[in-house]
Amino acid sequence: MMKGKQIPLNIRILYYARPDQEEPFVEIITVEEAKRRKSVCSYYEEDDDDTLPVLKHHSALLENMHIEQLARRLPARVQGYPWRLAYSTLEHGTSLKTLYRKSASLDSPVLLVIKDMDNQIFGAYATHPFRFSDHYYGTGETFLYTFSPNFKVFKWSGENTYFINGDTSSLELGGGGGRFGLWLDADLYHGRSNSCSTFNNDILSKKEDFIIQDVEVWTFE
Repeated sequence: MMKGKQIPLNIRILYYARPDQEEPFVEIITVEEAKRRKSVCSYYEEDDDDTLPVLKHHSALLENMHIEQLARRLPARVQGYPWRLAYSTLEHGTSLKTLYRKSASLDSPVLLVIKDMDNQIFGAYATHPFRFSDHYYGTGETFLYTFSPNFKVFKWSGENTYFINGDTSSLELGGGGGRFGLWLDADLYHGRSNSCSTFNNDILSKKEDFIIQDVEVWTFE
């Protein structure tokens, strides 16, 4: 039995059936050429891995570039689900209590998006909705992220399990030694970001203490 030759990994075979051609045809190109064609949006189409998720509401904070990069880093269990805006300071006011109330009926992970007065975008993916708690909760899928100045994700370090904690005075993500990866006050006005052992993260904004411009919380359902 003859075995077919294995296709080199740096080759793409494109099959076309176009209405303006009498017969279908095949073209063999390099992976580099395929990427170049994709980048300039040419006629030749491949399976698009960069399809944006469906957002059921408009985001005042996230542009398509942000959404695309975040979507790639989300855990598999929320991939493919539409994003729904559960809370927005623009729509619901600047109150942590309101954020908790809007999150009370949720039963899926949430994406926290913050824009500060320096116009920096950063936040967290939380495995559980934000709520009042007298102890830390969440799992190791929780992560912090920032677009300041470039997109970076800070995953669980494994050093502790201080993922999420919320009370009437503040919301905290990540901790250890009195330092929080992300901390927001009750009025969603003042925030702080420190390097913490939970995520071994960089400071998410330009400086440790920041003033919040707007907040959005997205859920996946």
